[in-house]
Amino acid sequence: MSSAPLQIVILAAGQGKRMRSSLPKVLQPLGGQPLIRHVLVTAQALLEDAVSAARPVLVYGHGGDQLKAALADADCRWSHQTSQRGTGDAVAAALPHIEPAGRVLVLCGDVPLLRVETLRTLLQAPQDALAILTAMLDDPTGYGRILRDAQGAVQAIVEQRDATAEQLALHEVNTGTLLIPAGRLAGWLGRLTADNAQGERYLTDIVAMAVADGVSVVGVPAADEIEIMGINDRAQLARCEREFQCRQAQRLLQEGVTLRDPERLDVRGDVSVGRDVEIDVNVILEGRVALGDGVRVGAHCILRDSIVEAGARIEPFSLVDGARVGPGAVVGPYARLRPGTQLAADVHVGNFVEVKNSRLAAGAKANHLSYLGDADIGERVNIGAGTITCNYDGANKHRTTIGDDAFIGSNSSLVAPVSIGAGATIGAGSVISRQAPAGGLTLTRAPQKSIPGWQRPRKKTGQ
Repeated sequence: MSSAPLQIVILAAGQGKRMRSSLPKVLQPLGGQPLIRHVLVTAQALLEDAVSAARPVLVYGHGGDQLKAALADADCRWSHQTSQRGTGDAVAAALPHIEPAGRVLVLCGDVPLLRVETLRTLLQAPQDALAILTAMLDDPTGYGRILRDAQGAVQAIVEQRDATAEQLALHEVNTGTLLIPAGRLAGWLGRLTADNAQGERYLTDIVAMAVADGVSVVGVPAADEIEIMGINDRAQLARCEREFQCRQAQRLLQEGVTLRDPERLDVRGDVSVGRDVEIDVNVILEGRVALGDGVRVGAHCILRDSIVEAGARIEPFSLVDGARVGPGAVVGPYARLRPGTQLAADVHVGNFVEVKNSRLAAGAKANHLSYLGDADIGERVNIGAGTITCNYDGANKHRTTIGDDAFIGSNSSLVAPVSIGAGATIGAGSVISRQAPAGGLTLTRAPQKSIPGWQRPRKKTGQ
């Protein structure tokens, strides 16, 4: 890396009309995070190993309140571009935050897939040069073209609307990422005019100024076309999403995860994995997800902000949200774990069971058709099918406590606040609203009655 101080300016003022959205373009989601968040993460990675690096400057315009709310935790400085008069005007808005020493790296807030490694290559350019990240595109439509002289030296950048037919035939383009000597930036920006087809002050016009001033201009090619793609519409967003997901799948494969089909996995957050993890098709991982050694995740599951410990299984069509699944536990199929759920070792939560803000101790089982909310459930407890904890009285939530080795019969309703003693048995079909003593049978059940000769009503003739 260069020893020159590095300053980063991120351009994020565009509206993105082609998105047809109330969200500013840079807040459109990619991999579960706004586009601009990906750019900020890349910028931070560069600054961590740079000399005398200051926090990046984010230039905003449209949707400023939305942007600041979405990035309330971002470690950056804000600069408002009050009028949308082009990229030169946008960088000029950042000048009050720019020191004249070192270099300024300009990044685009709608280019989320640019790799840190690519930018590190750009930073290898001579410290006193103006460096441009370029790309060779089969279809360069929409990009400014790189103009070189007969010896191959960069002379200027011409935007598409201002290019001649001969210039439009060129395939080397400007990606929008420039590395500029900080001491020259203010002077070049002050010389920009809006004498062009769009009536804007183009940042790219500083390239011709640098050549005229005897400053070396270096074109550094990007190796990957997709990583330099700017997102302007939904089709480009979808293409970048698929590339992002491909990168996530490749990372997991390299970390030893078995993916039944790498093209049918969506990662929308930060995923950590142990050894011998297996993930079936159409799984979505959101937020912070940790999968321990030997975890198996079945098809069509969603895991969000959860920890799944070693040897646990998440069976197909289950939703695990804000939960901790203990070692060897089995969840699903068709189970739902809501925030605050903690399952200890070897717990079974089966089909069509919903658990919310509850703790199930080791060996507890709820295998079918139950709702367990705001409950503390002891070891080896068996929850029969159709059991519910009635935790909400219409105004407040209340807890249910079930002691170790209790047996809750099918179709029981436990009306909280209520306590079931250790080893207690609750008869099927009971409504329990008072403490059930340990070791005994508690039930509430109306006497069974049969009426001989009873017949069902019949329709009257003619009706």
